[in-house]
Amino acid sequence: MTTTQTRPTRIGEATIAEFAAGLRGTVVLPGDADYDHERSIWNGAHDRRPTLIARCAGVADVIRTVDLARSEGLPLSVRGGGHSIPGFSTVDDGIVLDLSLMKGVQVDPARRRVTAQAGCTWKDLDAETQQFGLAVTGGLVSSTGIAGFTTGGGIGWLVRKHGLASDNLVGADVVTADGQFIHASADEHPDLFWGLRGGGGNFGVVTSFDYQLHDVGPTVLSGLVFYPGEEAEQVLRGYRAACAAAPDELTTLVNMTTAPPVPFLPESVHGKPVIAVGGCWTGDPDAGEAATAPFRSLGTVIADVFAAHPYAGWQQALDPLYPRGVHNYFRSAFLRVADDASVRVLLDSFVASPNAMTEIHVHHLGGAVGRVPAEATAFALRDQEFIVNVIARTPTAEGFADVVEWARGVTSALGPDAAAYVNFTGEANTALVRASYPADTYRRLVELKNEYDPTNLFRLNQNIAPTV
Repeated sequence: MTTTQTRPTRIGEATIAEFAAGLRGTVVLPGDADYDHERSIWNGAHDRRPTLIARCAGVADVIRTVDLARSEGLPLSVRGGGHSIPGFSTVDDGIVLDLSLMKGVQVDPARRRVTAQAGCTWKDLDAETQQFGLAVTGGLVSSTGIAGFTTGGGIGWLVRKHGLASDNLVGADVVTADGQFIHASADEHPDLFWGLRGGGGNFGVVTSFDYQLHDVGPTVLSGLVFYPGEEAEQVLRGYRAACAAAPDELTTLVNMTTAPPVPFLPESVHGKPVIAVGGCWTGDPDAGEAATAPFRSLGTVIADVFAAHPYAGWQQALDPLYPRGVHNYFRSAFLRVADDASVRVLLDSFVASPNAMTEIHVHHLGGAVGRVPAEATAFALRDQEFIVNVIARTPTAEGFADVVEWARGVTSALGPDAAAYVNFTGEANTALVRASYPADTYRRLVELKNEYDPTNLFRLNQNIAPTV
């Protein structure tokens, strides 16, 4: 990323100097040597030029940064891990509140609890919890930040056995729009605690998360099995049937994609359409082979790399396929059931894939997710069997608009009114946000917004707009 010009700041020099002097972290401004590096985010589709980047070292820094944005009337972007498919973790002519220096993790093995600061990625958190054979549902790519992932819901390899990341949240420290520091849990500010579990970053800056942990690992039976793309219909229909009988200990997904040039796939299939089934078994190790067998015999097997892997290693296995700087766009749709019409849309969309980097993921939900009452958290769509995540990517800006339109077309064909998953939504879209929550849930979220952020300071997110 190259700086072409330095924009004039919208904050007075004296104000910036006073702010920087009181910060334990660092301030990065246009013209600084590290400005271009610090303003860049994982998703290369978003090239923004903030007025100021505050690299916060603790809660006091967060409060000062929130106060600065509010007093100066500037847009505020909150950055945790920085993946942000829609680009919310950066902003033009505003303030970036960067939490990436705040990576403290404290595990309590006896209580099976962990407290983690909001700058942590799942790689950071897994490294600490797996030291004690414990884990909580984390992202499929370990460079994903825990913060946005959790507040939006949180779908990963433990979801059917242990629920969403947000289902395992037992407390959170939050800086609100008026600069107050509060703790939210079932006993303190329970309304806010409800909203933090699925309502995204609408209500404040979460500076740390308290999670319930579970016995996981140190090894899990996990991996991928690859089938030829021309057998996609057979595999999808077989996958649907296998999911109906799958135990909660097994979380799986389908990936309709193009074979990458990896050593465990024969060169003859590199660059050709394939359909892969990935899974993670967290039950009795002796029962894993039998439980995964239906998913590993759905067609002509090109390669089967299911094996006993360290859980933390499996969490990082897909990282090389999702490097920093690529242009990314996601679009999603929940499916109450994968009926024949939905299967046909997926198959037709797979054939129409515009490049080798595009993918269609079908995640199996149910299990522990479905046993949480819909009204218990802001993530209320508990009766959906699957979620489709359409991943559109290009190495650079060239051709990106075309893959974005393809992704939008896939979910539109699945149902123009289908609910979306806020963490897999690649743009700010009021209609999609409303469709992501049942009417009563959305009404309650608006009431929370009115209480905790009536001026919509925290609007760079899948926004719940206040009414006051």
